[in-house]
Amino acid sequence: MSDKEPRQTAVVLAQLRQAAPLLAVLLALLAGWAAWVGWQQLRGEQRLAAAEQGRDAAVAATTQSLGAELARLEARLAEPAVQGALASGDLEAAGAALAAGWPQLIAAEIVPGDLKGAYAALDEGGFGRLSSLEAALVAGRPALTVASIDGRPQLLVTAPAETDGRLVGVALAQLPLARATAGLEGAPLDPATYLALRQGNHTLLARGDESLANVAARMAQPVPGTPLRIAAAVPRVGPAPLGLGAVPLLAAAGLLALLAVLALRLPRGSGVVVRSDDTTPTLAQSLLSAPPEAAEGDAPTPLPVREEVPRKKAAASSVVLDPSIFRAYDIRGIVGTTLDAGVAELVGQAVGSLMREQDLTDIVVGRDGRLSGPELVAGLVAGLRKAGRNVIDIGMAPTPVVYFGAYHLRTGCCISVTGSHNPVDYNGFKIVVGGETLSGEAITDLHTRVAEDRLYTAPQPGAVSERDIGDDYVRRIADDIQIARPLKVVVDAGNGVAGELGPRVLEAIGAEVVPLYCEIDGTFPHHHPDPSEPQNLVDLASTVQRFDADLGIAFDGDGDRLGVVTRDGESIFADRLLMLFAADVLERNPGAMIVFDVKCTGRLPGHVLRHGGSPLMWKTGHSLIKAKMRETGAELAGEMSGHFFFAERWYGFDDGIYAAARLLEILALDDDPSAVLKALPTGVSTPEIKVPAPNGDPHAFIARVQAESAFDGARLSTIDGVRADWPDGWGLVRASNTTPVLVLRFDADSREALLRIQQTFRGQLLAIDPDLELPF
Repeated sequence: MSDKEPRQTAVVLAQLRQAAPLLAVLLALLAGWAAWVGWQQLRGEQRLAAAEQGRDAAVAATTQSLGAELARLEARLAEPAVQGALASGDLEAAGAALAAGWPQLIAAEIVPGDLKGAYAALDEGGFGRLSSLEAALVAGRPALTVASIDGRPQLLVTAPAETDGRLVGVALAQLPLARATAGLEGAPLDPATYLALRQGNHTLLARGDESLANVAARMAQPVPGTPLRIAAAVPRVGPAPLGLGAVPLLAAAGLLALLAVLALRLPRGSGVVVRSDDTTPTLAQSLLSAPPEAAEGDAPTPLPVREEVPRKKAAASSVVLDPSIFRAYDIRGIVGTTLDAGVAELVGQAVGSLMREQDLTDIVVGRDGRLSGPELVAGLVAGLRKAGRNVIDIGMAPTPVVYFGAYHLRTGCCISVTGSHNPVDYNGFKIVVGGETLSGEAITDLHTRVAEDRLYTAPQPGAVSERDIGDDYVRRIADDIQIARPLKVVVDAGNGVAGELGPRVLEAIGAEVVPLYCEIDGTFPHHHPDPSEPQNLVDLASTVQRFDADLGIAFDGDGDRLGVVTRDGESIFADRLLMLFAADVLERNPGAMIVFDVKCTGRLPGHVLRHGGSPLMWKTGHSLIKAKMRETGAELAGEMSGHFFFAERWYGFDDGIYAAARLLEILALDDDPSAVLKALPTGVSTPEIKVPAPNGDPHAFIARVQAESAFDGARLSTIDGVRADWPDGWGLVRASNTTPVLVLRFDADSREALLRIQQTFRGQLLAIDPDLELPF
């Protein structure tokens, strides 16, 4: 070994010793970070345990308190004094005997069993009192609810009043709300967590950090035997790095701290002996020494030259109308990229110009809960008014309520500002003019009007007014639909705009609603508001099971689509729901036309035929389906995506909330709603499969599939993409009209047939583009 190698090793060790302080600092920072994250995880675990303990304690105490009141009412109804008065038909005396000596009682009475007086006094007594009386009659046992009496929330305990096995009346006891809230008030609570007593969408008492209220549904637990539940939430703690828990992170912090101390204790002398005969210059000496003179005749080394690249000038701001936002059946784009208030104003003026040509003056405008909605509505209203149209702004409302407004307010025109089920940064416009939803060329013509400057500007701007039609919408549905018996349903609105009116409608028709993610939040914090995607129904399914509900209902971001989950967590695809709706409609309308889109099961036409109807397959798209319904006079239509269109008893537009009401109307006639749904014809099928389109152009790819593919032995339909039907199943590939993806779906009689059809499609599609990313 040469004498140079030990010296190099010594130099390396010296450099490490010199770097020891820096290494110690880095290790200390890592130790502090690990300790902080570990402490956050530990605190999160402790808060979660505390919230669950407080919730469970509140549930137990509330169950005991309310159970005592239910038992008290039942016991008092059996007392001789009450029974004697009931036997003689003296309900007033029976009510007085019932109330005698009842602690904290506000009032008690026994009303006639026909409830005629309660219905006659509905305006005076309110719906809450009447519904509590109805609940006792339907259940046939004591029931409990919270309702507003004389402007104050009170606990109402009701029960059938019988004597000798004969129903005489219904007993009603009014108690202070404190009897229901005492359990929560006494429960242990970490101030950083949140606990609440809720009935439906109403919070009766909340404790802790109320900023957590909108995420409390997921940890909720029902109070057995009551319509109440205790909701709970804890502050969000991010996932631990590498999946480590609090204890491993804290241990890692200790180890890193120990290494930091050891690094500081390393000796910092150089430990290098430089031989006197070593004339090699050090780095410092090299930097200070003059460069060697160039040999005579050598050319000087040229200095590098840096070329200055001119900076790009910012483009001048202007309103650019991107033609790509004008889709097959609506206008939709990315806010801040292809869509802003300026674009909305041009769209509004174009729609206003079209209305002027049809001699239409008034239009309803509403928006969903997206954060960009108010800005786009402002631009849209400005454009409509510029064209001289009068705008009725109904504010934040589901898209079907905007459609309803066009009928209810007799305008025949409306625009819903909505991104539907698309990601947070999307928004758009669904447009109805003269009772027809714009689609195809009518949508394209709006862009052409702007491009060719064919926009009408009125001498005077149109008027604008505001109106809330939510109550009118609820009343219109409740006047037509009342379910035969109460059903308990969990409603997951995905934080979309249907979160307020959806539960209200279902409660108004007689259902008991457990809301899940019904707080309207345009960021959609819990899951994407698209009920056609199975992963978005996971929380709904678990909540249905936790509350022992009859079924689960899911709405999309703007409330025009419906998803359904059974008691045991099975998602019922929309084409199977359409079978149920079709059988119901055809009972009253034999021979009626039933329209369905190309993504629906091949079993649907046969089901419609067996029930005496006329099935018709058509293109996917809410505006295209509505146009076909008008053309054929169909009574009902539906799409695989969850759009349902009822012309019978309704207005023919797609409405997820109304469809949910019609579904409960049918299911309430049976003792087991889940069994009714599971009995619908089924096979082996896939949900919608979405694949990125080559070059971002799904329509160009579909054109190649139609021209180049061959599906031997299949009956082909090319009305919307390519659908190939075999005797034992079918497959479909089509272009999405809302996003740059291909949409595929497969359905068959058996797993083997399904795999065969999928492989057939795989071979045909990869032959056109081998780089296509197919997940099957």
